[in-house]
Amino acid sequence: MKTAIRTTTKTGTFAQALEDFKQLTKVGLAVSVVFSSVAGYFLGAEAIEYKALLLLMIGGYFMVGASNAYNQIIERDLDALMKRTMNRPIPSGRMSVNTAFIIATVCAVLGIVILYMVNPKTAMFGAISIFLYTSVYTPLKTKTPLSVFVGAFPGAIPFMLGWVAATNKFGIEPGTLFMIQFFWQFPHFWAIGWLLYDDYKKAGYYMLPTGKKDNATALQVIMYTIWMIVVSVFPVTGLTGSLHLSVAGAVIVAVLGVGMLYFAIRLYHEKDNAAAKKLMLASVSYITLVQMVYVADKFIGGY
Repeated sequence: MKTAIRTTTKTGTFAQALEDFKQLTKVGLAVSVVFSSVAGYFLGAEAIEYKALLLLMIGGYFMVGASNAYNQIIERDLDALMKRTMNRPIPSGRMSVNTAFIIATVCAVLGIVILYMVNPKTAMFGAISIFLYTSVYTPLKTKTPLSVFVGAFPGAIPFMLGWVAATNKFGIEPGTLFMIQFFWQFPHFWAIGWLLYDDYKKAGYYMLPTGKKDNATALQVIMYTIWMIVVSVFPVTGLTGSLHLSVAGAVIVAVLGVGMLYFAIRLYHEKDNAAAKKLMLASVSYITLVQMVYVADKFIGGY
């Protein structure tokens, strides 16, 4: 079995190999997922156990890295058709499929084992996330727009995963964190699908709910953004167990949500790539800031 990394550069440098590993595991996405998990951990933990937190971060990275690597193996021929992805390690020829498969499998095993060292439930949800992303979401991307709905499940696990890592329990609290990130993903990924519509079309990906950049798609973006706002402020009601949000925290979250809704409405009116890009950037800012507000609210509010 050939496992050596091949590179298009004159010498197969360690720096190039490291860069290919980062691209294969999508380091930026993986770090953002780890951030969500850490936020969830802080929300669930009564006292911070730094060993468990470190294991969560490392295991979480490997978990996401494995999903991304398997995804790129499966989609390598389609990635070669798109300008955005044609320079990834596999379609560019810098890395063999066998090498990528070994990296993906090692990451998956390490991720699950390390998360199991935190607690079994964390490892279970991590394994479910890898399975759904690679075995269900990825194949559906060329079949139906419902792939975004399916992909929202593994994508919503990280925020919840942190709470489970801290408590070894699943209930309404991590369920609420799951729902926040679940509804957020629809406007986020539809904005990306709108922005990259032409590139996705080359590979036959169905990312927009109607398959078109039209009023119906933009209207659904608005609807899911509203649901996201509602779920995000819901803990202020006191009906989400030990997950709390103060009135002040809820106001801040609501303001952030209205800001994102503004860009969703602009997409509906303007229906162009510039509006889609602004919504995409607003969505990234929203989920990051909301998680920070939740954590800050817990410690400032003394919950």
